[in-house]
Amino acid sequence: MYSEQAMERFKNPKNAGTLKGANAKGEIGNAACGDIMKMYLRVSDAGIIEDAKFKTFGCVAAIVSTDIACDLVRGKSIDRALKITNKDVLNVMGDVPPQKIHCSVMASEVIAAAVEDYRKQQKKQAKKGK
Repeated sequence: MYSEQAMERFKNPKNAGTLKGANAKGEIGNAACGDIMKMYLRVSDAGIIEDAKFKTFGCVAAIVSTDIACDLVRGKSIDRALKITNKDVLNVMGDVPPQKIHCSVMASEVIAAAVEDYRKQQKKQAKKGK
C-alpha cells in the first residue's frame, strides 16, 4: 500500500493552501478523472522559487505527490524545477500502489504548468514595460 511517510504527509501536508504573493499558478487534471492539482509559486526577480503551496482534490497519492512537489521546487530556479520528474517525487514518497503512480506524473506536470504561467506573466510585464 502506501509508505509510512506518505501516510504522514497525507494526514499533515506541509504545503497545503494558497500562497500570499504568488506570481504563478498551475492547474492540471479534471473532475471527471477525480484528481485536480493546483500549485502556487512565488518566484523572485532572479527566477528562483521562493515558496510553493498547493490545493489538490484527489486521492492520497495525488495530495502527497503535490505536497512533495512543493518541497522539491522550493529554492530552485524555474529551469531546474522543470527537470523534476515523477521519479523524484516517488523517491520521496516511497511505496505507492502501481495504479497511483500517475499522480506523481501529474505532480511534475503541475510544476510545468506553474512555470509556464510564470513565463507568460513575465512576457506580459515585459510588453507593458516597453
